[in-house]
Amino acid sequence: MKFKPFKGFRPLPDRTGDVVSPPYDVINTAEARELAQGKPDSFLYVVRPEIGLDEGISLYDDSVYAAARSSLNRLVESGVLQQDTEAGYYFYQQIWGRHVQTGIVGAACVSDYDEGRIKKHEHTRQQKEDDRARHVDTTSANTGPVFLTYRAEDSIDEVVREEIQDIPDIEVSQAGVLHRLWVIQDAEKVALLESAFSKVDSFYVADGHHRSASGSRVREARQGRNPNHTGEEDYNRFLAVVFPDSQLQILAYNRLVKDLNGLEPAEFLNQLQGSGLQVAKTSEKEPTESGSFGMYLAGDWYALSVASDSIPDDPVSSLDVALLQDQVLAPLLGIGDPRTDDRIAFAGGIRGTQYLEQQVDEGHHAVAFSMVPTRIDQLLDVADSGKVMPPKSTWFEPKLLSGLVVHQLDGPELPA
Repeated sequence: MKFKPFKGFRPLPDRTGDVVSPPYDVINTAEARELAQGKPDSFLYVVRPEIGLDEGISLYDDSVYAAARSSLNRLVESGVLQQDTEAGYYFYQQIWGRHVQTGIVGAACVSDYDEGRIKKHEHTRQQKEDDRARHVDTTSANTGPVFLTYRAEDSIDEVVREEIQDIPDIEVSQAGVLHRLWVIQDAEKVALLESAFSKVDSFYVADGHHRSASGSRVREARQGRNPNHTGEEDYNRFLAVVFPDSQLQILAYNRLVKDLNGLEPAEFLNQLQGSGLQVAKTSEKEPTESGSFGMYLAGDWYALSVASDSIPDDPVSSLDVALLQDQVLAPLLGIGDPRTDDRIAFAGGIRGTQYLEQQVDEGHHAVAFSMVPTRIDQLLDVADSGKVMPPKSTWFEPKLLSGLVVHQLDGPELPA
């Protein structure tokens, strides 16, 4: 894999907490406005630029992208964001409770993405892809990293372990997660890492399919506008953090359905029992084994189990989210396409089962299903097979900060 060092823009250490923000796609506009209140240098004005404009404005209005560019330029011109003078990598560690994961920030190559060496497991939506491509092209920067993983390599892990013994260059806490960053500019270490990554066969998109697709789109557009294109320009790469697969944590992605497809709760239970699933009341709210689900219905929790001999030998169809879809949601509840059906909603496991109970008890949904988290090896197997996972199959936690490191696309300065 071609994974390159670069000269990143970073917030001043004593201003980092005022700048960094959650990624754009895990909060809505109202939440972003609240988080940015009293913080004029918040990176939310870059990744959620509509918060600085009139309420109700379309997220795709020309002025929204112009505001993103203006906000980023202001952070650079005021010195709040400063560019490193030497190209390097950045070691990025996240500590959330007992979970610790350490990745490497660098510039992934669009050619690896276009040629299938950066493997995907999801379809992208055209509108979101268009939005991200326009945001990157307008700001001339990757303002949020793509979350990549790879099969762990001892040679890379060893370099990281040695370096993170030192005091980090940046340390900031946000939403219960400690984020630590080390700047790696030693020429020998940089060369060692670049060489080690060249021996890695594949990267896998864990989170950020639209951001990685936008990297390809912007590269194509800028190449078309540049008669002197060489392939070495910064727009041929996009910002990414790569983590070894051995360190990642995936939480469940639970399901809620608004109604029972015309059935009463007792009728739905009878149909479940007649479908070949094992159904039993339980005090356990979360399943622990693949092929099983928790179900909250009419104030009670049930354990649902699929017979092991009915689980397909296929990397996609054998996923728990696919089993629930194929054996319950589609045939009994009429959820034909979970990507487009507005009767189904999804809740990241970080919300917990209490949220599922609340949604059902308050009448917002009729039934909720708690899931076993998808395993990282399952994700890699699906990507290796060239297939895609069902929607909302994985919820990675913790999330990567935006504004911690910014990758500029062209030239030493951001465009005025």
